[in-house]
Amino acid sequence: MVKIDIHADDYALTVHTSQDMLECMRAGKLDSISIVPNMSCFETCMEMLYAQIPTLPFVPLMSVHLDFVEGRSLAGRKEVPLLVRGDTDLMGLSWGGLFTYSYLPGKRRQLKKQLKREIRAQIAQAQKAIDKCVEIANRHGVACEQKGLRLDSHQHAHMIPVVWEAVLEVVREEGVPLSYIRNSKEVLGVFLAQRSLWKTYRLVNFVKNRLLSFYAHKVDRYYASQGMEQMYLWGLVMSGRMDKARIEILYPKMLQKAKQDGRTLEILFHPGLTLREEATPEIAKEAADDFYMRKDRHVEKAAVLQWKR
Repeated sequence: MVKIDIHADDYALTVHTSQDMLECMRAGKLDSISIVPNMSCFETCMEMLYAQIPTLPFVPLMSVHLDFVEGRSLAGRKEVPLLVRGDTDLMGLSWGGLFTYSYLPGKRRQLKKQLKREIRAQIAQAQKAIDKCVEIANRHGVACEQKGLRLDSHQHAHMIPVVWEAVLEVVREEGVPLSYIRNSKEVLGVFLAQRSLWKTYRLVNFVKNRLLSFYAHKVDRYYASQGMEQMYLWGLVMSGRMDKARIEILYPKMLQKAKQDGRTLEILFHPGLTLREEATPEIAKEAADDFYMRKDRHVEKAAVLQWKR
């Protein structure tokens, strides 16, 4: 029997994004969520979640959604000057910048030190809120299986070598029990085998799939060393449009592949829509226009709400 994890990213990215995700939680459709710790709306979004917990059928597992490409630095610009824009606390180093610095010896060491400061600050912020969610759930008798620390990241940045090293060093130095860290490993063959769908995919998502697959081997090795259950992710090639029609076509083959390889299948959705008035300087304009504000995010929300267990 394959374990399926229906996951939604980006809780606390914006208030409306969070409201959409809360609707999915109230319907009992999400097994897990990721919480963005470094947006100015974080406290507001967490208060929304705290208030809803007593009415939920269960509380999804909650991961810290580490964010180095958007939002604000929680460590502060003096502590992480390479990560911010000029004299602001706004994150300013892109995914490509993080990737490039991984291969520049002069910058790599500096960046890793600063990443560790930011990682500690973001984990502390999010984990305090997650612990409160668990406490509220326990007090109200709402099912909650949260154990240890769960980590993933915005735009899968934790897969980049220098970020990966920084994350694991923080986990080790803090002595935090890590129960989950996402392996952004998606099987490409399933998509290629379904020729009728080729034209429905975006080329950039194939590139993303291949690049992240290249780095997935180290995550597999880490899982094995820690006795953690191996996983596949589904949500890269179809990122931005995980729609019901294509999911129904591909699901049997994805399930078969996960079963064959003895892996959990995490199905990743982004069901929350950002409103235009929420597109503040904390959010990259290109990402907002091309992804966060697209109506396709409600296509993903519909797919989550229609999911049959």
